[in-house]
Amino acid sequence: MDDYIEVWKKYAVFAGRARRREYWIFTLINLIVSVLLAFVDAILGTMLIGLIYALAVLLPSIAVTVRRLHDTGRSGWWALIVLLPVLGVIVILVMMCFDSQSGDNAWGPNPKAAAG
Repeated sequence: MDDYIEVWKKYAVFAGRARRREYWIFTLINLIVSVLLAFVDAILGTMLIGLIYALAVLLPSIAVTVRRLHDTGRSGWWALIVLLPVLGVIVILVMMCFDSQSGDNAWGPNPKAAAG
């Protein structure tokens, strides 16, 4: 849960690096919350609650994706690959699974080394 809160603390921070765990915990919790809100919206017959949550989580999702790409040694501009239908989503998911680049890189020190 600390990883989820950490992403919210860095709401629009695109600099630095994010560990795999931080990215995937945030993604998992967002998925669970989105499903629950979709269920509530279905019961209420609206789409408002889910839409508000999606808008609130958009910027931190992009930011943690960029930081995760930095952690693997890639530019944050790689996040734009999701604009390619189907293939872009597959490529970004694979990139999110790669291990951290060992040691320091252009975007800062290895967060895995700092946590360990």
